[in-house]
This record gives sequence, C-alpha cells and structure tokens, in this order.
Amino acid sequence: MPKMKTHSGAKKRFRVTGSGKIMHQRARHVHKFQERTASQARRLVNDKVVAGADEKTAKKLLGR
Repeated sequence: MPKMKTHSGAKKRFRVTGSGKIMHQRARHVHKFQERTASQARRLVNDKVVAGADEKTAKKLLGR
C-alpha cells in the first residue's frame, strides 16, 4: 500500500501541539497592519485551537 501524503495546503495552515491539539492562525493576521489598531493586532497574534467540528478533517489532511 502507498504512503499517505500530507495535504500541502493543510501543512501550511495548521500545526500540531505536543498534546495533539490542532492550532491555526487567526484570520486577518497576515498583512495590512497599518489599518488595524494596536490592540487588534495584539489580539490576532495568538494562535487558536481548531473548532471541534473541523478537527477530524484537519487531522486527516495532516495524515494523523
């Protein structure tokens, strides 16, 4: 049987913690920070745990 391949788009968007949780970056955290207030920019810094409904799909795409 061939090896499972990791989904290239998923590996750029999700990361797995040591305890096995799937994390993702918050939306609007990539560019155009001059249009946001400092408090908004700080709030977007922290990664967030993927929603429970999407966790199974994300794990499958990451080959877990």
